[in-house]
Amino acid sequence: MNQRKAQLLSFLSDSPDDAFLNYALAQEFISEGNDTEAEKVFSKLLQLHPGYTATYYHFAKLLERKGMKEEAMNMYRSGIEKAREMKEQHTLAELQSALLELEYE
Repeated sequence: MNQRKAQLLSFLSDSPDDAFLNYALAQEFISEGNDTEAEKVFSKLLQLHPGYTATYYHFAKLLERKGMKEEAMNMYRSGIEKAREMKEQHTLAELQSALLELEYE
């Protein structure tokens, strides 16, 4: 286990529902090529913190890698809706662009 992941797990033992720490852990799993564990963390994150909009983009990209095009498109759409609600223009544009790209593949 790398040091960054070990540190995140340690922090999460004190704050298991922290949005940023869970997001960072999911990114660590992705960097290790462990999409299964990343998917679990992203799912938890969406349940606990649906307003943490960065999750939608990276979860959708994971779904794309797994060949789950429809699920990925639905994740982008959910993120678009949440980004509009949260008035996060940068995230909104990023999600819309990714969805368009996937739709026209």
